[in-house]
Amino acid sequence: MHIFFTILHVLVCVALILVVLLQAGRGANMGAVFGGSSQTIFGSSGPGTFLGKMTTVIAVIFMLTSLGLSYLATQKGGSMVKPVKPPVSAPAPTAPAPPAAGQTQGTPPPPAPVAPK
Repeated sequence: MHIFFTILHVLVCVALILVVLLQAGRGANMGAVFGGSSQTIFGSSGPGTFLGKMTTVIAVIFMLTSLGLSYLATQKGGSMVKPVKPPVSAPAPTAPAPPAAGQTQGTPPPPAPVAPK
């Protein structure tokens, strides 16, 4: 899913760049070379040009894919790059305590002396 959104996002980005570059500037009169009013959807008094409306649609799609990619990146396991966890080291084994003086291994220690009352 992440790869699909990434590919779609890149394609929409390229389309947005192309549509913006195809538009004539406000001060440029290049629109008159191609017939001027033939660029508009609703005639010369229309609310906007076809390329202007196309820019709006592609920009909205671009924003939605951006939000989708950011949502996928915040989900657990949604990242394409996984951080490397350091190896878990086991604690060093502790050696058994050496037997007390006068005690052999395997015999219980003598009981503690009881204080007189």
